[in-house]
Amino acid sequence: MPSCPAPGQQIVSVKPLTVPAPGRGIGLQVKVTAPQPGRSLPVIVFSHGNAWSLDGYGPLVDRWAAAGFIVVQPTHLDSRRNAIGWDDPRFATIWRVRIADLHAVLDNLGDILAQAGLEARADPKRIAVVGHSWGAQTAGAVLGARVLDADGVAGEDFSHSAVSAGVLIAATGTGDTLTPFAAENLPFMKPDFSTMAAPALIVAGGKDQSQLSTRGPEWFTDAYRLSPAPKSLLTIAEAEHTMGGIAGERVAETTDEDPARVALLAGTVSAYLRTALGLDDAEWTASGSTAVGGDGAWSIASK
Repeated sequence: MPSCPAPGQQIVSVKPLTVPAPGRGIGLQVKVTAPQPGRSLPVIVFSHGNAWSLDGYGPLVDRWAAAGFIVVQPTHLDSRRNAIGWDDPRFATIWRVRIADLHAVLDNLGDILAQAGLEARADPKRIAVVGHSWGAQTAGAVLGARVLDADGVAGEDFSHSAVSAGVLIAATGTGDTLTPFAAENLPFMKPDFSTMAAPALIVAGGKDQSQLSTRGPEWFTDAYRLSPAPKSLLTIAEAEHTMGGIAGERVAETTDEDPARVALLAGTVSAYLRTALGLDDAEWTASGSTAVGGDGAWSIASK
């Protein structure tokens, strides 16, 4: 399985940087993390899960930076620091604001990188979007997935031409089996993956049982099954929704703390993006289009 440099290698972070986002109400801020050396660096724009912020996901972001990526992390409106709960009238449209956040970052990427002193070291032609949980649905929209309305009609196309590939970690499945709570409060959780044509890696946990769907862990594989090729699926057998603790070490919501699992995920994403962005396919090719870990802990499928 692909490996990823451990945190501790020389990386730098700059925060907060402000990104123009008219009409948002609360300023859009980002954090940029990059390797200390290197040029022609590919860029990852990362969308966090519900309630998190630009300060989360260090176990992933630091590894990706050490592996040679520039990572840009916006703080979305649903971050805990903004105190916008389910009953806030703004919550119903936050899914759209999240997508707009990623577009704002992509549209202003040159200025963001310049503020961080990285413009001359980045490769603007190699950009990926990655997201976890709600962030995975957000990233999926930028890759071409759409949202179905109450009548099953697909909404507008939010894809962005600057993005070449992506990774969806624990992405929302189809909306036909939402729980009553989710159907009432999260009606936007009805993705249509048939238009998500961009190359993507889907990551699912074999023990990820969502409280928002009546289906089991296979719900999180819909983005792979229902989207057109080329796609790959990484299934981590023992992983729950936080994949071993990708948002941070020993955070309260992690129920399956496992640093080795986090390293496995980080390394696989890095290897996939290196090949999807046309940099180096050695590690990903070595893993094979269909592979199973020797202990059955993970598997990869591709189409």
